[in-house]
Amino acid sequence: MAEMPLFKNNREYYTSNKGGDTSLWTGSAPQDTGGDTLRIAVCDDSMIDREQLAKTLRACDSAAEPECYGSGKDLLAAAGKMPPIDIAFLDIYMPGENGMEIAGSLRALSPTTGIVFVTTSPDHAVDAFSLDVLHYLVKPVSADGVTEALRRLSVLRTKNRPLIAFSSGGRSRTVYLDEIIYVQSMGHAKEVNLTGGRQIRVWMPLEELEAKLGPTFLKLNRSFLVNMEQIEQMGMDACMLRDGTRLEFARRERSAIRAAYDSYLFDRLGGRVEAGKI
Repeated sequence: MAEMPLFKNNREYYTSNKGGDTSLWTGSAPQDTGGDTLRIAVCDDSMIDREQLAKTLRACDSAAEPECYGSGKDLLAAAGKMPPIDIAFLDIYMPGENGMEIAGSLRALSPTTGIVFVTTSPDHAVDAFSLDVLHYLVKPVSADGVTEALRRLSVLRTKNRPLIAFSSGGRSRTVYLDEIIYVQSMGHAKEVNLTGGRQIRVWMPLEELEAKLGPTFLKLNRSFLVNMEQIEQMGMDACMLRDGTRLEFARRERSAIRAAYDSYLFDRLGGRVEAGKI
């Protein structure tokens, strides 16, 4: 029987028999499969300090595009928008604001955001770690300090990110669940589109795949399942994804689709659904 491509990454192909038994499982073994650019926030009332920290972040991670905020109020407003902030560098001492309280509000609003305190004094270090923050950096912030904070975030995300494996014809490819952008049905085959332009082809009913992927995935129609974490904007008859992909759905289904997405956002921002959890 002819072999069909299972996983495609640039010019690398893995193959499996089309008639193979395809199954999925979850686990915790790490897999280096790439990912999206981090959403990084810097919150400091000092323009000089936040610009310097943003410069250091870009030096440590060339893909970084830090969002800079001059107040905790502005940071919390930004944290209410999707996708969630991955890591926030927060000054403890800001006029009229308490960085510890802001961190608590941020934790309630966006439970998956890693928090790094940036301050002129180590006095609040003990209190800071009671909030389970990633790191505590004293100004001026060094590149080593930023690198360590990003390393800790990577370790935390790897530890907590569920894995899913696609197996067919004796071959297996394991990816993080949150790397899946959307699934497209192409006859008997289902094309799983991943971050970084990668694709995996599997053979199984879309309904079965939907059940395996869990509550973070929304069925738009008979052809598409979309990861709601990847939705940038939900329109009247289509949704725009973070990678620029536009997926359409039938107008007769829009009420149910928008209701499901709004419910997901409500639960997500309320902390009852964790990103990428099954």
